[in-house]
Amino acid sequence: MKMNTFMYFLFLFPLLTQPTSSTLFSHLDHFTLPPYLRNPQPQEYLEVTYSPPLTPSCSHQILNHSFANTINSPPHSTPYSSPSHCFSSSSSRILLHFHATCKGEQYDRIAALWLGGVELFRTSTAEPTNAGIFWNVRKDVTKYYSLLLRSDLNLTMMLENIVDDEYTGVYHVSVTLLFYTDDAVRVPFGRSFSRSLKDESESGFYESPPPADLIVPISSDGKRGFWFMVETENDLHSRTVQIPQNTHRAVLELCVSFHGNDEFWYSNPPNSYITANGLDTGRGNGAYREVYVTIDGEVVGSEVPFPVIFTGGINPLFWEPVVAIGAFNLPSYDMDLTPFLGKILDGKEHSFGIGVVNGISYWLVNANLHLWLDHESSVVYGNRVIHQNPETSIERIEEFSGLDGEFEVEADKETQIAGWVASCAGNITTTISQGFTFKNLIKFHNNGTYKMVKQRFMAKKKVKVVNERGELVVKLKVKRKYPLRVITLTQQPCCNKTNSDRYILVTNVTHAFKEKCVGGLFSHLVSNVQDSNGWMEVEDHSVLSGEATTKQNYSYIDGFSCYSQNVAAADGRIVGDDSSFQCENSL
Repeated sequence: MKMNTFMYFLFLFPLLTQPTSSTLFSHLDHFTLPPYLRNPQPQEYLEVTYSPPLTPSCSHQILNHSFANTINSPPHSTPYSSPSHCFSSSSSRILLHFHATCKGEQYDRIAALWLGGVELFRTSTAEPTNAGIFWNVRKDVTKYYSLLLRSDLNLTMMLENIVDDEYTGVYHVSVTLLFYTDDAVRVPFGRSFSRSLKDESESGFYESPPPADLIVPISSDGKRGFWFMVETENDLHSRTVQIPQNTHRAVLELCVSFHGNDEFWYSNPPNSYITANGLDTGRGNGAYREVYVTIDGEVVGSEVPFPVIFTGGINPLFWEPVVAIGAFNLPSYDMDLTPFLGKILDGKEHSFGIGVVNGISYWLVNANLHLWLDHESSVVYGNRVIHQNPETSIERIEEFSGLDGEFEVEADKETQIAGWVASCAGNITTTISQGFTFKNLIKFHNNGTYKMVKQRFMAKKKVKVVNERGELVVKLKVKRKYPLRVITLTQQPCCNKTNSDRYILVTNVTHAFKEKCVGGLFSHLVSNVQDSNGWMEVEDHSVLSGEATTKQNYSYIDGFSCYSQNVAAADGRIVGDDSSFQCENSL
């Protein structure tokens, strides 16, 4: 008889005793690993993705800094000087290479890099060892081309860290821009850009446009980083912007991460359950979150974020040396606001706001507004012709007795927006139809010591662009799925009944990012799946012992190439790594 991996780990602990109080109530948490559990040799950590080993034509370091005891301090800021010698007519790609090292004991930390208040990169750190760890991340930043050309801006990085007698890890960071003439570079999360900065064919300009002419930050003042901090569901942070009247296309890039009581928002029970059981936790408001964007108070777009798990989350043994999907390169979310241009092309200031439905402390949010200008006109005109944007339909079911129960949340939304813009290119109408379905189920059993979270999310988007003669210019379809399942079992060790702060946590996490994009001259399919199993003995938030395995399958396919990689890690080491450029499946 076959036994699944999670049940196998349960079988390892037949002598565990049942808890005698709700102090062992099972919830997802954040932990640190003591150095003695780690690899005694310096080790590289990685996020599995597709990054072809190409040689850059030019490179330029823009940051080299160490983040020690930076908590409650202003972010590190330095003047940015554009590497003019690296820009040329043949430059088709620019990658940001982030390199970090750390040694000692430390929690994982959130960090971001901004240029002139525009976010280039958001990441989290790995938890280090006494021997030291290092990691490298490469992100395509070609779309910030117009910003990277400037030399009148400051480069800012925020990484709040604590260094004391217990937490000794200092994060040493360097950031380098890499310039490529090769046109085949792909980036994480399946994104692709135009095959040439000069190439804007009618059949592909929406999917792979040239970089924006102007990028405007929707962000805070930068004194504590340029992100806004959302602490309640009523928070709406905003910035007023006056956009050029010759703007003919606008895309808002939303940057999001979640922390504190909402780090595991997808596992939060309703407040009624917390109150009825007298639980000492602020992790409530249920398990649904939606980040929304407004213009002058009107909701113009929203996203249910991908559930990134940081390296100290759930079971930190899972994330060494292979980190969770998105942990080193958090995804951002694009909202095409072109149909709304008629609302803001009046030369006046308009308020762009960001909030989180059901959000609690805390979320870090900001956005970049990418604008394409008509260089042959001083003023263009636009107007909405269709706007169907109902409120999200949310249904909740809860049933519990004591610490045991089930909670279900279902949400869905369908929107359609269409608008025309008249510029030197003619009268172009953009129609965007999109929607999503969301379902989250939480189960508690065994006096609350067993917890299962199962979440399904699917989003779809269709974009159609036609000219004034009714001829199709662009047609694009995108589908994304974020399945997630987390199972935890909390038990008291048989020989440690007197220490209520020490317990065994058996865990399983399965999650994935899947995307299919079809349109124009370029289509792609990305599938990224992780499955992790293990157990750990915990006291307070420190892991005393444990075992863990993580398996990951990554594949990327487009009309030109394919790539697949299977990675397996066990107890902090890579035990299998197979990659191939030959794929059985195709688009």
